[in-house]
Amino acid sequence: MNAAEQVKNFEVASKIAAAVNLFKNQFPDVKADLKPWTNDPDTLNLVDPDSIDIGFHFPGRSRSFQSRSILVQIRFYQDPVEGSRRAIGVEAAGYDHQGQQWRFSTVENWCFVGSTEPAAPVREKWKHFCLEILQLFN
Repeated sequence: MNAAEQVKNFEVASKIAAAVNLFKNQFPDVKADLKPWTNDPDTLNLVDPDSIDIGFHFPGRSRSFQSRSILVQIRFYQDPVEGSRRAIGVEAAGYDHQGQQWRFSTVENWCFVGSTEPAAPVREKWKHFCLEILQLFN
């Protein structure tokens, strides 16, 4: 779900802002998009209400990321017994004018898959960013 629509209180707003700043600290050229999904009925059927989704857009195609835009989805689990909500993973995909170039998930083995991958130094920075996101939201 769009990050902007997940802001229910000051704590969530602060964490979303902190997540954006964590990414911008590593990659200052990027622009954040807190509403990466359009609000048409077809798109809304695909949106996960238990995620915070943020788009990041480079001014051009990033060679190091092998993409122009990145969609980040922070996945959550609502425990029905305890009533607690916690982050269970970060999923991302990099896109350029040819479509999706790579995917990444912390849910399984923290690896990139796709027709291209970000450069090695960026992959390590990305993994560190994902670890910081999980710590921030938990």
